[in-house]
This record gives sequence, structure tokens and C-alpha cells, in this order.
Amino acid sequence: MLGIVNGQVYDPQNGINGQVRDIWIEDGKIISSESVDRAGAEIIDAAGLVVMPGGVDIHSHIVGAKVNSGRKFRPEDHRDHVRTRTALTRSGSGYTVPSTYLTGYLYAEMGYTTVMEAATAPLVARHTHEELEDTPMVDKGVFITMGNNHFIMKCIRDGQREKARDYVAWLLGASKGYAIKIVNPGGVENWKWGRNVGEMDDEVIGFGVTPRQIITTLAWINDELGLPHVPHIHGINLGRTGNARTTVETLEALEGRRAHFCHLQFLSYGGEPGKRLRSGAAQVARAVNEHPNVTVDVGQVIFGEATTMTSDGPLEYRLHQLSGNKWLNDDVEGETGGGVVPMLYRRKNLFNAVQWLTGMELFLLIDDPWQVFLTTDHPNAGPFFCYPRVIKLLMDRDYRAEVLESIHPRARKGALLSELDREYSLYEIAIVTRAGTARALGLKSKGHLGVGADADVTLYAPLDDKEEMFARPRYVLKDGQVVVRDGQIMRECPGRTLYVTPPYDPGIEADLRPHFEECYTISFDNYPVAPEYLPHGEVIPCA
Repeated sequence: MLGIVNGQVYDPQNGINGQVRDIWIEDGKIISSESVDRAGAEIIDAAGLVVMPGGVDIHSHIVGAKVNSGRKFRPEDHRDHVRTRTALTRSGSGYTVPSTYLTGYLYAEMGYTTVMEAATAPLVARHTHEELEDTPMVDKGVFITMGNNHFIMKCIRDGQREKARDYVAWLLGASKGYAIKIVNPGGVENWKWGRNVGEMDDEVIGFGVTPRQIITTLAWINDELGLPHVPHIHGINLGRTGNARTTVETLEALEGRRAHFCHLQFLSYGGEPGKRLRSGAAQVARAVNEHPNVTVDVGQVIFGEATTMTSDGPLEYRLHQLSGNKWLNDDVEGETGGGVVPMLYRRKNLFNAVQWLTGMELFLLIDDPWQVFLTTDHPNAGPFFCYPRVIKLLMDRDYRAEVLESIHPRARKGALLSELDREYSLYEIAIVTRAGTARALGLKSKGHLGVGADADVTLYAPLDDKEEMFARPRYVLKDGQVVVRDGQIMRECPGRTLYVTPPYDPGIEADLRPHFEECYTISFDNYPVAPEYLPHGEVIPCA
């Protein structure tokens, strides 16, 4: 038994806002203080320390085919950077795209204990799970890309929603995935013909369906299956001037169904196509405020090196054209596509400056912190280990104003950010980094410190410099064990892989066998991920 006593606790799921409380742990779980026998218990005196649940990252790209491609595609990422954090001195680790082991260490050193890999094609999920197993210190799961899946689009075209539902359930079980991921629905398929989609009712070549139909069908399926997490949506027109309009249209198309919009900053630009980019955060934030059925994460730009990687193949080609940087393209049979392009975000670059302030405005204009979460879409907008810097920006308006003064002057002209004085509290930071993300993921044992919760706990010294405070916790506990002390790894733990197994009509397999014979280079029987690839797997129940 272990007690964390006299700490200043921030536990928003249980309404605890800085009160001094004791947290008691036994067998990896939080237990009631009423049943505690303190005799012989190990004690951590947390007097003067801030106590929060372990961090929960709802969207990050840390493992899998495109991440591995990013590591191989960018040897300079392994050798050309001056590492300022101790762990980053480990040779060959990578900077914007760290190795699996370093990824786990860096998350733990920052106080995070759960991370979701934001996208993998089901065809390559086996290797994704190998890398998840190779990522220590954190619990994790993976979202499965379905927005350009041939079988799903055929079902939509033929009016067979129930068949599509059973296929999605089978696919999640076969790939050991956690949630439905939608990336540029229809646009990735059209990219195979050198085209894209730009409107919600554009046609997907060869299928006669639209992005609107894909999104609404998968949202219906998600509700039918009772999945713990809602559809995780990367919408159309990402990165394009004026895409705030299509983002709002996408949100409204859900007609009240629950959904999560990821890296919203990249989808919140105003202006007219072909003209200067400007922030559309006010328009998008207003829509989010009016629709409590949705949650979002921001994808905040971090000035410096990044590696863009996404299943959105046409986007990556456009970034290659705009930047002149090297480009990698990918096609995953009848499931998805993708690409990789290195990126450098500069304060004095007008486009990059607008991206930075758009993310800040979203954070400050979305009223309910339970609807907006902290991400950098790692490594697309910057490395995840820069989260403490974003926290400082949210909590310190003077620091935010200082950075605003340093960016391109034309980006500042007419921007709302200079007028926004809001500062996040510690309670709100606990929401956007753990309580809210855990709730949105449907992880009932995470993101809080109530009885029965996983004993994932982070203790911080309450420093004036919030970046320093959140970059180096005093203690991090995983399943009740101290794994980090004063920013240093004390012991290694494997972490669990979380996945779902929703029920389905087994008759769907009779339709899938001929589909595999016609469309895949792998047999139907060899496609599913075998249980031995998840030695630390844990099934999360559906509703």
C-alpha cells in the first residue's frame, strides 16, 4: 500500500480543485481512504506539491508504418539537433520522430501515462502493434483509418449500412484497434487518380459516394456499436485557406451525433482560396461552442523543426510543392494512402505565424475546456515533448503577448489573439491534458483519482514558470509504482495496449472472402492481428 499525503489535488472528474487530499493506492488502483490501514504503508509526503492524474494524450503519431518511414526518411533528424533534454542525448534516438523506447521515456518524464496512436491502416496494424509493444512506460491504443476504405464505400453506395456496420466491427477486432479514424474522406481515394475533394458533396471516383455520406455513415456505425471513443475526424481541405467554412459544415452534417475533430488548428483558416491565409478560429470556435456533441484537439504549432506525416496523401504532395522539401508518398491497397514531408515552422514566416495564432485563438475562444484538448498532432505541428511550452502560453498571457510580438507583423494585423486575456487555471490544464481526454476516449479508469481508477499519478512542484513546472514532474506513478522521480526514469514498465472487440454478424465473413481475393495481396485468414502480438493487451468494453 502507498499513500500520497498532503498534496494539492486537481481532479476535475471528481470536482476537486486544489484541495489538500490524501490519495491511497493498492494493487495498482486508487482505493478509499476509509479502508486504509496506514501501518506499514509507504508514504510520499506531497505537501506543497500539485497532484494530478497521469496525462492522457488523445492524438499523437508515435508508431506504425508512416512513423517508421519518417524515421528512415529523415536521417538528419537523428544527427543535426542540439538536445536540451537529458533523454535526447541518447544516440540515434531521433528528435521530431523519436524511437519507440525514447517516445515512452519522454512521455513518462513529462507526466503522461496514456497515449493514443492517431492513425494506422488495418493492413499494416500488425507492425503497429509490434511497435506499441516496444513503447514502454505508457498505456496505448490505435485508431484505424476507414474514411477511404473500399468495402465501406461500396456498402454506402449500395445502401447497405448494416453490412458496413458489421464490417467495421469485424475490422476493429481484426486489427485490434480502438476507434474509427476518418482522414480526408474520399480525398485520399481520389488522390490515386491525381485528384482530391474540396466540398462535402464532391463525388469519390469509382464509388459515387461523397465525404458527407462517409462521415455520417461512420458516425451512425459508431453509435450503433457503442464504441468507447467517438469517430475521430480529420476533415477535408486541411491546410487550405478558407477551410473554416467546410469544417463548420462538416460539424453541422453530424446532426447532433457525437464526434471528435482532431488537430483543429489546421482546419480553421479564414480568407478566400488563393488569397492570404488568416485565422478562422472565431468562426470554428463559435460552432464548437454551439455543438456540445463534439470535442476537439488543437494541434498547436511549435516554432522549430517538425515532420509532417499523415494518411492525407494529397495534402503531403501540396506541402512538398509549397515548401520544396523532400516528399514521400504512400498507398495502402484499398484502404488509405499517405505521405511524409519535413517542415520548419518559423516565427517570421507569415503562413506559420497565422497557424500558431490560430491554435492559440481556438484554445482561448472555445468556452468549455471539456471540449478542447492539448495536442501538437505530433510530429506534424511539433514534438509532443513541447506540451509544457503550450501550457505556459495558455496560463501566462504576458508570455503569450511576448511571443505574439515576435511573429510576422502582418499575421498580427487584425488578429483576435492580442485582445484575449484569458489564462487557463491549473484545474483547466488538468482537464485539457487528462480528465477531458480520458472522458472523450471512454477510458473510465483514467484521467481521475477516484476510487477504482488506475493509479497513474503525477506530482509537480508549483513553479512560477509553468513550462519548467510541467516539463519536470517531481514524481510520476504508473499503476501505483514510482517510475519517474525529479524527471529521471526510475524503473521501466511495459504498459498495456487497449483495444475493442465489438460484436458483429459472423455472416459478414462470407462477403469478405471474395473481397479479399479480388482486392488484397494478403489472404483473409492472414489479415487479422493474432493475440500474441498484444502480450499486454486489454479489451475495453463497448456500451
